[in-house]
Amino acid sequence: MEARHLRYALALAEHQHFGRAAAALGIAQPPLSTQIAALEKEVGERLFERTSRGVFPTAAGDAFLARAERALQEMTGAAVDAGRAARGETGRLRIGFIGSALLDPLPTVLAPFRRAHPEVRLSMTEAPSPESTSALLAGSLDVAVGRGAPTGPGAETLVTVSIKTDDLVAVVAATHPFAGQRQVGIEQLSGDRLIISPPESEPRVAAVLRELFPARSLEEAISARDVHTIVGLAACEAGVGLGPSGIRRIDRRDVRFCRITPAVRLPDLHLSFRAHDPSPVLANFLQVLRHNCAQVGNRLDRTLTAMRVPASSQVVIPTTE
Repeated sequence: MEARHLRYALALAEHQHFGRAAAALGIAQPPLSTQIAALEKEVGERLFERTSRGVFPTAAGDAFLARAERALQEMTGAAVDAGRAARGETGRLRIGFIGSALLDPLPTVLAPFRRAHPEVRLSMTEAPSPESTSALLAGSLDVAVGRGAPTGPGAETLVTVSIKTDDLVAVVAATHPFAGQRQVGIEQLSGDRLIISPPESEPRVAAVLRELFPARSLEEAISARDVHTIVGLAACEAGVGLGPSGIRRIDRRDVRFCRITPAVRLPDLHLSFRAHDPSPVLANFLQVLRHNCAQVGNRLDRTLTAMRVPASSQVVIPTTE
């Protein structure tokens, strides 16, 4: 039984005449009669009563036609759903990220992506950079945003692009002696208790801090799981918070931000995805990234082009068209 048999039966029930049904279907009458007879034979029941007044469904025909109509609707819906999925209009996108990425630039990309693709299921997981990278390589994430480019086994299978640069800044309570200063030196900071991200969660940042501060200062530092906690603890006069320059986007009247001199560059925020991932949803996400972050988009396309160059490369790059 084929879909055309269902359409033939529904057309015959609608027009109640072989000739009119055949004309509506755009076929000759004899083939229609033959196909309806074959359908009845396959079903094992007489579906239509042929009379001088016209052709009418039998009780078996009414039952068959009800199912046939639903079946055709499902088949049409299946084709529509398949097309939408192929265009990335439905599906899911799983993103792992560090908290500071929500300050900038993720809102610049995620908000327009949600507006453009409202039926895509977007899963967001805050996690340390190494954890997101591991999940990306394992296939449980589609995109990872973390501090520093992924390294180690499997990193060569990822497309990675820098999406934001950051300097280290200090945040203090409005009542702190540094609050009236636009900048502070490393030596000044060493004399105060520090508030930092847990070293195990962001090892790249921890490595930078080890180069700047005595071991004792870091051992006595307060660990804060995200930038909002760092700012909150600083507001409570628990110490001097250290975080990326994007932390200035947190608007609180009870804290002040100070530049650190000399300037300390943190590892860039990087966005990574599997080079072999054929997901249309991912392709749409990258298009939104290109449109809303032109410089990042340019770096992404240069990276994709560079990864195509080696003849021995087995990496399959998602299309950029």
